[in-house]
Amino acid sequence: MARLAQTAGLTDVQQEIISTVRDFVDKEIIPVATELEHRDEYPQQIVDGLKELGLFGLMIPEEYGGLGESLLTYALCVEEIARGWMSVSGIINTHFIVAYMLKQHGTQEQKDHFLPRMAAGDIRGAFSMSEPGLGSDVSAITSKAVKDGDEYVLSGQKMWLTNGGTSSLVAVLVRSDEGHPEGTAPHKSMTTFLVEKEPGFGEVRPGLTIPGKIEKMGYKGVDTTELIMDGLRVPADRVLGGVTGRGFYQMMDGVEVGRVNVAARGCGVAQRAFELGVQYAQQRHTFGKPIAQHQAIQFKLAEMATKVEAAHAMMVNAARKKDSGQRNDLEAGMAKYLASEYCKEVVEDAFRIHGGYGFSKEYEIERLYREAPMLLIGEGTAEIQKMIIGRRLLEEYRFQG
Repeated sequence: MARLAQTAGLTDVQQEIISTVRDFVDKEIIPVATELEHRDEYPQQIVDGLKELGLFGLMIPEEYGGLGESLLTYALCVEEIARGWMSVSGIINTHFIVAYMLKQHGTQEQKDHFLPRMAAGDIRGAFSMSEPGLGSDVSAITSKAVKDGDEYVLSGQKMWLTNGGTSSLVAVLVRSDEGHPEGTAPHKSMTTFLVEKEPGFGEVRPGLTIPGKIEKMGYKGVDTTELIMDGLRVPADRVLGGVTGRGFYQMMDGVEVGRVNVAARGCGVAQRAFELGVQYAQQRHTFGKPIAQHQAIQFKLAEMATKVEAAHAMMVNAARKKDSGQRNDLEAGMAKYLASEYCKEVVEDAFRIHGGYGFSKEYEIERLYREAPMLLIGEGTAEIQKMIIGRRLLEEYRFQG
C-alpha cells in the first residue's frame, strides 16, 4: 500500500506535516470513526486534536498565526484525514474555504479581526450558497440584503451548511440590488456577508436561526443544517472586501479550493476502501485458498489501485496549478469529477470483495459505502463539472476558421 498515491517533490516540512497527520489518523481517528459515525456523534476529541496540531491554521499566513502552507499541503492532509473518516475532513473544509476567501478578498480590518482566531481554531468557519429551491443554479438565489443606514438587513433561507451549528462565522451569499441597476446580470448583484454567530441551534443571534441537523444517509458526525435569516442586521463593514456586487466571484474562487478538497477526500476514501479490500481478500478463503489468489479478485484489485493512483495524480496537479497562481478551474473540475467517480467505484468493488459481510455494520466498508455518494454531489455535481470542463476546453481549443 505504501507505493500507492505517493507525491513527488515535497519539501521536508511538507513530508513531516503529512506524516504527523497520518499518524494522528491511524491512532486517533480510524479506531473510533465507525462507532462515532453510527451514533452520529460530533467528534469533539478528534477536532480538539486537530486544533492542537495547528491544522485549522494550515493555509493561513504566518503573520496571522497560521502555518502559511500551500493548497497542496492542505489537500494531502485532507486526503489522509478522509482516509480515516470523511466527516472530519468536512469539518475543516468549510473553515478553510472561508479563511481562504478572507485571505484573498477581505479588507485588512477583516483579516486582522478574523484570521488569527481562525488560525487558532477559536473561530470555525462555514459558508453558504445553496437554497432549498436552488440546486446548482446559483444565479437563482432569492435571499437578499437591503441597505439600512450603516447596516444591511438580510432575509431568506439557505440550505446545506456544513458546520452550520458548530461554526461561529458564516460567509453567506445573497442578492444585493443596491447600487446595481435593473437588468444587471444576476452574478454581478451578489454580495458575500461575514455573519458572526454563537455556535449551536435555534436562534443563535437576533434574526438568525439554525433549526437543527439534517438527517443524512452518510457523512454523519459533522452537522449539516439550514440557515434562516429574518431581519438579520449585519454591519456594512462585514461585506467581504468592503464592496458589494463581488460575492459571486469571491465564492467561486473559494469553491475552486473546495473542489480540490473534495477531490482529496475522494482520494482518501478510495485509498481506505482499497486497503480494506486488499486486506480482506488475503484473509477470506474460498475453494481452499485466499480469494486474493483468484484471478477475478486480482483483476478487481488491479483496477482499484489504478483508479486510486490516477485520482491522486489529478488532485495533486489541480492543487499545484492553484498554488502557482494560475487559473485552475479546468484542473479542479477534472480532479473533482474523476476522484468522486473513482471513489464510488473503488468503494463498491471493495464492498463486493467483502461479499455478505460488506452489508454488515460490523465492517468498516459499510460506512464508506454510505459516505462515497456525497462526494458525487458536494461542490458541484458531475454534470456541473462536465459543463465547466467542456466550456474551458472550448476556450482553449477554439477553432479558428
